[in-house]
Amino acid sequence: MRESKNFDASSSWFATGVRAAENDAPAAEKFSRRIQLVEDAIALKEPERIPICPMFGALPYNLEGSSYKDAMYNFPAASEALLKFYTEFQPDATTHTAFTSGKANELAQSSMIDWPGRPGTHVPDFSTHQVIENEYMSEDEYPELLKDFTGFMLRKYIPRAFPALKGLADIRFVPSIVLNTTPLASLYSKQAQEAFSLLARIGEEDAKAADASNAVSNKLAELGFPPMFTGAGEAPFDIIGDYYRGTLATLTDQLEYADELAEACDMMADIQIESWQYFKTLPLPVKRVFFPLHKGMDGFMSPDQYEKIYWKPLKKCMLALIDMGVTPYIYTEGKYNTRIEQLADVPKGKVIYHFENVDMARAKKILGDTAAISGNLPIYLLEHGTKEQVVEETRRLIDLCAPGGGYIFDFNGCIDNARRENLEAMFDTLYTYGKK
Repeated sequence: MRESKNFDASSSWFATGVRAAENDAPAAEKFSRRIQLVEDAIALKEPERIPICPMFGALPYNLEGSSYKDAMYNFPAASEALLKFYTEFQPDATTHTAFTSGKANELAQSSMIDWPGRPGTHVPDFSTHQVIENEYMSEDEYPELLKDFTGFMLRKYIPRAFPALKGLADIRFVPSIVLNTTPLASLYSKQAQEAFSLLARIGEEDAKAADASNAVSNKLAELGFPPMFTGAGEAPFDIIGDYYRGTLATLTDQLEYADELAEACDMMADIQIESWQYFKTLPLPVKRVFFPLHKGMDGFMSPDQYEKIYWKPLKKCMLALIDMGVTPYIYTEGKYNTRIEQLADVPKGKVIYHFENVDMARAKKILGDTAAISGNLPIYLLEHGTKEQVVEETRRLIDLCAPGGGYIFDFNGCIDNARRENLEAMFDTLYTYGKK
């Protein structure tokens, strides 16, 4: 049964009182309670209140007098905005991405993105970075990628994606006459030394971003806000499509180089699984890995192709994480109505599925006994709609998804801009109507 059926979207006094009462507890208690809300939903239980875990992009910065540019160049200002935002709205998890160094990307001449603050950019300060999709690997280079991934990254990928580091392109080792320092020659060539010197400067800038990210995350934790996830990954198909071949070339490869693509996807799964071994030893407050899915939506490939080259390697990653006691947080993008049945092929109570555009009633029916579901509140309503529309849609999603448990609230996508009054109405609705 939902409470406060007659909630007035024009007034937030009641929800403010409820929110204040709930958050008067000590920070450590709030931290644990918020983790438990999400864990109960993952386990397909009905929590005492729907977990509120929207995916925030640039919104916290833009709403609190900062900008995404600050998240790349002015970490103190960005940190202050995050602390103010989370303290004001009191979501149940932190979901902003870590700070990225604009200066480091300038030094490396990163060519796969454009970003606010880059000299000469047209990206506005309030926007997140913009993807520039390039083809960094040709179709005839699959064998080289599969045979020697590290060598391919050093000699081909990095010099193409980061032109300032082209000095790494000549690094190679010949296994003959190892009687002196001759095999080291490619490492101390003039070009390599210039690249290493630049890498040191890039590392210094990236370290500043990492230190600032860790500091604000620790502060948010001290205030009672746990992270929503403590790792990240991608569907192996998306890795090839996003960073190596580009979308169009990868869609062609699934017809003309299907075997090579499938083998590359399997390799990318194995590489990622190895990178997540820290979950076995680090004492983390939550163990969840965030997967943004970019290219598996309806229409991009046939059901058979989806099963073989998209779902199978992704599921390999998911099952490996589940075996480590880690929850995969699968963030689907685009329409996903034809994929729901395949998503149900996972262990019960071990996965979160987010949806951007799907029939949520059908998703609840098919996945409700298997996995937690999330998403589908249109972000355009937060920016351009009315409070009444926001409240109505929030309630509709609660009525569809909350009964029986397994529901975590989120937007249909990562949000950069919203009207404050709409965001307040949404949170107020969730704090009242979203209770048992």
